Amino acid sequence: MSDVNGVNQNIFDKINTQNQTKSTQSSSTSQSQEDSDMFMRLMIAQLQNQDPTSPADTNDFMQQIATMSQVESINNLTQTVQSTSQSMLASQAALQASSMVGQSVYIAGDTAEVGTVVNPYAKGSFNLDSSASEVRIKVYNSSGSLVDTMQLGAVSQGEHEFAWQMKFDEDGNPEQPAGDYTFVVERMDDGEYNAIDTNMAYRVNSVTLGENGIGMQVNTTAGTYDVSEVKQIGA
Repeated sequence: MSDVNGVNQNIFDKINTQNQTKSTQSSSTSQSQEDSDMFMRLMIAQLQNQDPTSPADTNDFMQQIATMSQVESINNLTQTVQSTSQSMLASQAALQASSMVGQSVYIAGDTAEVGTVVNPYAKGSFNLDSSASEVRIKVYNSSGSLVDTMQLGAVSQGEHEFAWQMKFDEDGNPEQPAGDYTFVVERMDDGEYNAIDTNMAYRVNSVTLGENGIGMQVNTTAGTYDVSEVKQIGA
């Protein structure tokens, strides 16, 4: 399982950075255009107001035109490079987004659908900022009734995953109906259980990209989430 803030997130960070500087680049482009227009107006004014008995030197005039052409060429090249860079980043984002389809993304929350063909069991994770002498996970059905308790015992500091599948009777039938189940992870502190934050895993069905790859959303079995809400990506 890879952290979305690591390698898989790099491309999206790059795109967001370019999106944030887009207004600055646009402002620079507008300023360059204004400078070019001003240069042309000054040149025309110079020609209109020159002394007929002492006209401007032709070489100086041609040198001014050449300078303006060079500036225009540099501005056009800069805009082309910026556009190409943005296009390449958007394409790379689309490729990385397509690789997420079929994987599981971990989203902050405590509820998941269990018992269906698509979701036969639930997966989740939790993080301990320090080791705990006892951790348990209580499972509630959609009515709020406690249906199971998983005793994990002593758990070390760090990120941990868990999975839960409803029990079956002797005939192979599930003891609980398919539906939404809530998972409450609790750690023992000073003789009392305290709830900690939980992430639930949802399968990615598709990915929606915004303009130029900005504002990507993952469409999961539990709904649509912005990529910024994804805590981890797993198989």
